[in-house]
Amino acid sequence: MHTIYTILVIIHIFSAIVGVGPGFVLTTIVKSAKTLPEIRHAFAIKRKVHIFVMIGGVLVLITGLLMGAINTFLFQQGWYIVSMVLFFIALSLGPTILKKYSTPIKELLADDNLDYVPDEYHYYVKKLLRTEYVENTLLLAIILLMITKPF
Repeated sequence: MHTIYTILVIIHIFSAIVGVGPGFVLTTIVKSAKTLPEIRHAFAIKRKVHIFVMIGGVLVLITGLLMGAINTFLFQQGWYIVSMVLFFIALSLGPTILKKYSTPIKELLADDNLDYVPDEYHYYVKKLLRTEYVENTLLLAIILLMITKPF
C-alpha cells in the first residue's frame, strides 16, 4: 500500500506542476494583450493552456482524495480539510463567476466585423482577471498548506 501511496504523491505533485502551475500565467497572457489581434491571440493561447489546467486540476483532486482514502487520518488533519474546501471553492469559480465574465468576452471576440477593442471588453476582462487572482490566491494558500501542514 505504501508503494501505491508514493505513486499517488508523485502523480499529485506532477499534476500540480503541469496543471496548476500554468494557471498562474493565464492572467499575465491576457493582461499583456492590448490590441484586438493580441487579445484574440491571448485568449486562443489561454484556451489551449486551460486544457492542461483542467486535466492537472482533476488529477490533483483525484490523487488527493485517493491518498485520503488510503491514509484516512488525513481526513482528521485540519490542513487537509481546509485544502479540500479551498480547492472546491476554487473549482466552483470556473463554471460560475469565471464563465459569467468570460462568455461575453468570447462573444465579443467572435465578431469578425469588430475592428477595435470595445469598452465592454475592458469591463469584463477586469472582472475576469480579479476572479482569476482570487482563484490563484486560493491555490497558493492550498500549496502553502500542503507544504507546511500547520494544523
